Amino acid sequence: MIQAVLFDLDGTFADTAPDLAYALNRMRAARGLPPLPTEATRPVASMGARGLLGVGFNIVPDHPEYAAMREEFLGLYEQNLCRHTRLFPGMPELLDAVEARGLRWGIVTNKAERFTRPLLDLLQVGKRAACVIGGDTTPHIKPHPAPLLAASRTLALAPERCAYVGDDRRDVEAGRAAGMKTVAVTYGYLNGGIPQDWGADAVIQRPQDLLAHL
Repeated sequence: MIQAVLFDLDGTFADTAPDLAYALNRMRAARGLPPLPTEATRPVASMGARGLLGVGFNIVPDHPEYAAMREEFLGLYEQNLCRHTRLFPGMPELLDAVEARGLRWGIVTNKAERFTRPLLDLLQVGKRAACVIGGDTTPHIKPHPAPLLAASRTLALAPERCAYVGDDRRDVEAGRAAGMKTVAVTYGYLNGGIPQDWGADAVIQRPQDLLAHL
C-alpha cells in the first residue's frame, strides 16, 4: 500500500523551463548574443546549469570558463526563480486529492536546496511538502538511490510504501534502485527518451492520472 508520493521537481511537479531559459538568455544578451527559443532550451531544462550552458554556449564542465559561467548562471537563476514557473496543469488538484486520501507527498530533485525550498515557497506549496530532498542533501544525486532513500527515512516509511514520479530516465532508475514504485510522466522534459521504454511501473499522461495507480 502506497503511503507517500514523491515527485521530481523540474519537468514533473513544476514547469521551471521558462525561468531557467530566462537566466541563460540574460547571459547571452550580456555577450551580444540573441535569445534562444523555448524549443532549444526546454529539452535540457532538467539537466540544470550543465544542460543550459551546453545548449547556450556549447560549453562542457571541463572547459576552463565553465565554473565561472555556472556560478553566473546560478546567480541569475536564483534572482529569478519564479517569474514564469508554474505547477503543471492538474498538479494542484492532484495534491489536493493525495492529501484527501491521507497520503503525504514530497519532492526529490537534483536541484540544490538553495533553489528548491524557496521555489516551493514561491509556488505556495512549501509548507505542505512532507519532505524536500535536494541535489545537495545527500552525497549522491539521481540516478543514485540515496536521495530517495533519504526521503523515505525522513518520512519514516519503508521505500516500498513510496511512489516516485518523474519525467526522466534517471528518475525511474533511482526509484527502482531504491525499491519504490515508479511512475513516468509523458508531459515533462523527457530527457532520456521515451517514457514507455524506461521500465517504470506506470506511465501517465496527466498528473491526475496518478490517482489510478495509488
